[in-house]
Amino acid sequence: MRIDPFILGILGLAGLGIVLPAQGTPLEVVSVLVQVGIVALFFLYGARLSTAEVVHGVTAWRIHLVIAGTTFVLFPLLGLMLMPLAPAVISEQLLSALLFLCVAPSTVQAAVAFTSIANGDRAIAVVAASVSSLLGVFLTPLLVSVMLSADAKIDADAVLRIVSLLLVPFLAGQVARRWLGAWLDAHEVGVRRFDRSTVLLVVYAGFSRGTNADVWQVLNWTDAAVVATVCVVLLAVSSLVTWLAGRPFGRKARIAIYFCGTNKSLAAGLPMASVLFSAETFPLMILPLMVYHQLQLIVGSVIATKLSDDGPSVHS
Repeated sequence: MRIDPFILGILGLAGLGIVLPAQGTPLEVVSVLVQVGIVALFFLYGARLSTAEVVHGVTAWRIHLVIAGTTFVLFPLLGLMLMPLAPAVISEQLLSALLFLCVAPSTVQAAVAFTSIANGDRAIAVVAASVSSLLGVFLTPLLVSVMLSADAKIDADAVLRIVSLLLVPFLAGQVARRWLGAWLDAHEVGVRRFDRSTVLLVVYAGFSRGTNADVWQVLNWTDAAVVATVCVVLLAVSSLVTWLAGRPFGRKARIAIYFCGTNKSLAAGLPMASVLFSAETFPLMILPLMVYHQLQLIVGSVIATKLSDDGPSVHS
């Protein structure tokens, strides 16, 4: 096993944002590049989703209900179960950050990649993860307003900014698919590198703002241990539920349900958090999401490889 360079990149850029944060004009330049990168990222998501995959994936609506239920019902309920632990075990700030993790949408790239490696139904994974990201444009701010109303700034302007950053570029990409689809398919590696570079830039900008606002002075090792433990529990419970819930749909669909239902999106979660939370609280709010994202990559790669080795004969 080897550590994913993307994980090392996230840790490196987070550390750089703490030790050598961007300030003044450089931070403004980085912030503009982040906004441009996010728009381009979701434009490419839309352009890479073929019509054939959409048609095949949409017909499996029962499977999508299971995945959406896991992402936007099961996870928020698990988050609410953490509330009695505050402030004795979990600080109020970290509780809010963990609740944001629970309401974030599913990731597209990792869910589809792991499903493909494990010989699952890639078309269902592509559509389910994309639908989750689109639903998240509306459901995540709604859930944040209900569960974290005191910590977030939810208004029409915030929702409009999220729509303009994520939904509009995605739909524009779908329109442009007929002209760009073949080229993007032929340059998948380069597009994936752009995806990851955008996420790394968002991490650096966010941690720079946190350092400038002295956010890290309130974080200690106990808090970090609590976040890591909760992330492990969330992944374990969601893994068990999705694997059992996917059993009636057959092996290929079950694999797609597992990876789409358990994964959380850093690419969608970071821009949403930058809109919904203040610059001072942003780094702490995304900390559990970053930890969970790294955990899902490590565990997902192991499970996807194991399922691939087991082959189509595995049914339980």
